[in-house]
Amino acid sequence: MKLAALLTSAGINTAVSVVLFSLYSVLRKQPSFVNVYFGAKIAQVRSRQQDAFRFDRFVPSPSWILKAWETSDEEICATGGLDAVVFVRMIVFSKLTLLLLIVDSFRIFSIAAIVCNFLVLPLNYFGKEMQRHQIPAETLEVFTIANVEEGSRWLWAHCLALYLVSCCACFLLYLEYKSISRMRLAYFTSSVSNPSYFTVLVRAIPWSREESYSGTVARFFTNFYASSFLSHQIVYRSGSVQKLVTDAGKVCKMLKLTPRELHIGSNSMRCGLCGTTASFSMLPMDAEGDKGRSDFGGSDLRKKESAAALVFFRTRYAALVASQSLQSRNPMSWVTNLSPEPGDMYWSNICVPYRLLWIRKVAILVASMALVAFFIVPVSLTQGLVHLDKLQKTFPFLKGVLKRKAMSQLATGYLPSVVLIIFMYMVPPIMLLFSTLEGSTSRSGRKRSASIKVLCFFIWNVFFGNILSGSVIERFSKIFKDVNYLLATAVPSTATFFMTYVLTSGWASLSCELMQPFGLLCNLFYIFILRNKDVTTYGTLTFPYHTEVPRILLFGLFGFVYSTLSPLILPFLLVYFSLAYLVYRNQILNVYVTKYQTGGTYWPIVHNATIFSMVLMQVIAMAVFGLKKSTVASSFVIPLIIMTLLFNEYCRQRFQPLFMQVPAQILIEMDRQDEQNGKMKEIHQKLTTSYTQFKSKSRTLGDPMPPNNNCRLEDLEINPGSNF
Repeated sequence: MKLAALLTSAGINTAVSVVLFSLYSVLRKQPSFVNVYFGAKIAQVRSRQQDAFRFDRFVPSPSWILKAWETSDEEICATGGLDAVVFVRMIVFSKLTLLLLIVDSFRIFSIAAIVCNFLVLPLNYFGKEMQRHQIPAETLEVFTIANVEEGSRWLWAHCLALYLVSCCACFLLYLEYKSISRMRLAYFTSSVSNPSYFTVLVRAIPWSREESYSGTVARFFTNFYASSFLSHQIVYRSGSVQKLVTDAGKVCKMLKLTPRELHIGSNSMRCGLCGTTASFSMLPMDAEGDKGRSDFGGSDLRKKESAAALVFFRTRYAALVASQSLQSRNPMSWVTNLSPEPGDMYWSNICVPYRLLWIRKVAILVASMALVAFFIVPVSLTQGLVHLDKLQKTFPFLKGVLKRKAMSQLATGYLPSVVLIIFMYMVPPIMLLFSTLEGSTSRSGRKRSASIKVLCFFIWNVFFGNILSGSVIERFSKIFKDVNYLLATAVPSTATFFMTYVLTSGWASLSCELMQPFGLLCNLFYIFILRNKDVTTYGTLTFPYHTEVPRILLFGLFGFVYSTLSPLILPFLLVYFSLAYLVYRNQILNVYVTKYQTGGTYWPIVHNATIFSMVLMQVIAMAVFGLKKSTVASSFVIPLIIMTLLFNEYCRQRFQPLFMQVPAQILIEMDRQDEQNGKMKEIHQKLTTSYTQFKSKSRTLGDPMPPNNNCRLEDLEINPGSNF
């Protein structure tokens, strides 16, 4: 690929991003789209709309950028919780802009961009004696380490740059891990009223003919935890069939109403297709008295009981001890863990028999491997678009079309990444489904598991898949013979594709994230088809960590691997991380609603992925130095790999336990403080009603928000000229 093709891709993506960013700044001012772009604020307070025409509603403005820039981490934490702060810090760690470099101290890719572009890039370009062309006509391979002659003394500069990037990355990673660990400890101490600290989730309860599961639980914990046991709550089975029966009952009740009652009690809506004024009616929400009521009769309670229960203890420390203890001689019975938060409970998975979970995990592992194997086909096709000469040999009828300069630049610089992105959009929903089937008992655990699956999929299919498929086109017989030779030759040659992938998948995805196309379509459907302009009837969104965390980490992998091999990719990553910093902060503040928190448990995923990227960078560099016949430079990389692994082990011992368990010291101190203040009795009374399995899933505007979402009615006035 030539530099002109890369510039073509950059121009197209820049134009698309500018247009969409400008369109977003206009659409966010329109009263009709307030529910799409300010869902988080609408979920907290009731809005006041004014439909008066104002000219500034149709003029693009950068006010949202300034607001996202000026917002502090404390405001982000108050709106999106500690998980949102961790996500933003993940971007800050990878930030590349020189302006942010001054404000937020040094970040790893800022150093990489400076060192590698000013030291390594010129050495790559002048690495061989060759005929020079104008810069746009040069192929991108001349800017990579592949253009350096074998045995060149300038490979020491690459080795020095590798040491600088690795050492700075380890130092900054340590600082971030330490800072986020302090935030997590502060999160523990601030969650005084969190009922999950008093609650233990018990699964695999033994079945008994003589008594129900409820009686078995009461007898067991009264016998062995008499001094600390408070009460318990059985989890009931509620599958999709029960949901259909409940919905059918609601429909029957509505049909029994008189026409007058139906008109008064329902929300009549006008259909935009047929034009009638009362063509259908919206079912009313559940009455307040129905909230928390089980759909089962008293005689059926025992039949609907599952082998799981929530057990409440008198102190936090007693719950911690019970959750971490082996309760019986059989490890497959009386399995205990600290319960997730009430809003984080995934009730349907709690009812899954514990003995079947390992079978599900094995099945999901096999299905994930099959999905990875299936996606090798589209990845190979996209690599074929990058290698036009090989593609023309395979498909001779394309020679005439691809001879045109504009078509060849478009085919090599834009289409490969677009085709790959279309296929990749199907992966996160599938992985989220796989994580659900695994049996996670919390919604946050399901998203964390999906994040790991999506990240592994991206690393294998997007990175290694493109490297292997590019090699398949060139030499299929050598793939499995020499791994070092494969890495040393294929990785630099695929740098051009990943540059275009960053442009298309990175810049364009941020534009789509801002625009919220799915929300816009749903909003237009409600307004023009259903003729419903009540913004309070729309659902709210939670932050899609399972899609965005793997994407950020994948681009971080590109930055590490190609920082010394092909530094030209760093400026494009610089722009991406800068835009991502502003876009995601804006979305956290305005769009997404925080319904539950994990306390920053996404950071170990970030740390492990960063260490993997660094080790992979060092291994590939060692293989490249060996291929270039610089054995001394290659051998000097070995101590760097060992030091990186030792650093990772230290962080794993020093910080990771804080993200796995709650420190007993903090829980004991909170227990003593509550006992001294006389709050324990009040907390015990609230525990029995904190976990409600059968309740309305749709939250009205009057329902309370999570404790970290603080907003007053007078703080929000939605009008055509308001930019929040």
